Amino acid sequence: MLNLLKSKKEWEHKLITTKPTSDSPNYPMRQLYSYIVVFMASGCVLTIEIVAGRMLAPIIGVSLYTWTSIIGIVLAGISLGNFLGGVIADRFPYRYVLGLILLASCLSSLSILPLIELVSEGFISFSVISRIVVVTTIVFFLPSVMLGMVTPVVVKLRLNDLDKTGNIVGKLYAVSTAGSIFGTFITGFVLIQWMGTRSIVLTVTGLLLLLAIAFGRLYDMKIMLATFVLLLVGLGIITVKMEAFRTPCLIESSYFCIRIWEEESNGRTVSVLALDRLVHSYVDLDDPEFLAYGYEKVFADLSAYVGENNPQFKSLFIGGGGYTMPRLIENRYPESVIEVVEIDPAVTEVAYKYLAMPRNTRIITYNRDARMMVQELKEERYDLIIGDAFNHYSVPYHLTTLEFNEMVKALLNEEGIYTVNVIDRLHSGRFLRAVSHTLEQSFDFVYIMHNRSDWSKDIRDTFVVAASDTPIALDKVNTGTSQNIKFTHKMPIDVYNSWIGAKKSILLTDAFVPVDNLLAPLFLEY
Repeated sequence: MLNLLKSKKEWEHKLITTKPTSDSPNYPMRQLYSYIVVFMASGCVLTIEIVAGRMLAPIIGVSLYTWTSIIGIVLAGISLGNFLGGVIADRFPYRYVLGLILLASCLSSLSILPLIELVSEGFISFSVISRIVVVTTIVFFLPSVMLGMVTPVVVKLRLNDLDKTGNIVGKLYAVSTAGSIFGTFITGFVLIQWMGTRSIVLTVTGLLLLLAIAFGRLYDMKIMLATFVLLLVGLGIITVKMEAFRTPCLIESSYFCIRIWEEESNGRTVSVLALDRLVHSYVDLDDPEFLAYGYEKVFADLSAYVGENNPQFKSLFIGGGGYTMPRLIENRYPESVIEVVEIDPAVTEVAYKYLAMPRNTRIITYNRDARMMVQELKEERYDLIIGDAFNHYSVPYHLTTLEFNEMVKALLNEEGIYTVNVIDRLHSGRFLRAVSHTLEQSFDFVYIMHNRSDWSKDIRDTFVVAASDTPIALDKVNTGTSQNIKFTHKMPIDVYNSWIGAKKSILLTDAFVPVDNLLAPLFLEY
């Protein structure tokens, strides 16, 4: 780089400020330039951080571990970028250096798109936590480093008066923080639903390129500029060839990457609904009573138990997904009342548009957070409440606590049943025990249910936990699948007492609800 300069005089000519003073006629404009660059660069790095969560969701799911990794790695990148930016700024305090850093930020941001495609199927052999850290680092560390270098360089370029160092540094970092806040809110509240994650990344890339051109004085470094342009064009071609700019999502909502596809299952064609990484539902568009998952069949047995003596029973579903169970109850019990709390209106719309749920359905849907909705429904009474909002990658912890259970209990009739599905290992797992133990504090009877009667194996599966203030006597009713085959098995009381007492169980409360830690063994396994 030094060899490209003919003289010290030429070198000094490229300073952004050329030692301006406060009374210089163009000094205010230079102030504005620095604020724009710092504001936009800081906004871009937080935009990338928010987008990271959505882009990684279909690959590694969304959990505390995912967001911990994203925040930690982005902050590590910014920290390293601040350090490197400070070193570079002291040695090369020139405007074209800022331009080159902005160009490098542009390149590294664009690289997110092909890299996310390359790693999407990689590192499968790693544990979930290891895979989360590795994938996040590969895709998002370098852009964070490059964008972290911007502010120290701009600070150096603005420091023309040592007596005003504190004032200049304070203002620039205040503007930087304001940019970060703006990037966070605009991305989370507006851009993801409006543009989608891939378009956001392309927009960030274009914005950084414009900043480099407008404020970087890149014409002073023709050779390096040409090199960066070639790299940018090459990376753009790779991105287009890989079609990495195309989102894998049918819809990118505020909550999920929603995907739909068809596949063959047991001689029938079914539509598959995936929310982020998890396949949530298998739906036969021609058969509203088709159930693919074992735990769904247990839910069906419980609905049969409730509906045998009361075909007009009132049910509430926490979590809609593919609306498989609500549609089954609607079909089997035409006099029943069915209400669903589904946090994401886009999921409900997908059920209407792609999963054969009729617009004139009797199913009443509330697109609200379940806990908020349960509080609003406190005057209603239900015979059956089914919680189907849990999965092993993302469990809404505020729906697992003692306080929430008490709210749910208040909505149940005297013989009402509350039931939830829980993914865990039967004996070595800790989350299933915690859920059961917490429900015991609110209900007189708690049961573990499964499609198998063998309770000795430490299997990893989806179990159903049912709670009520009256005994649930499934053996007294002919429950089962559409083939009239008894499906559900309750863990015997003596086995349950031995099982729940074998290990210390955690009481889940609003003040202490370590759900992700309880599920950590599953993350380490898979």
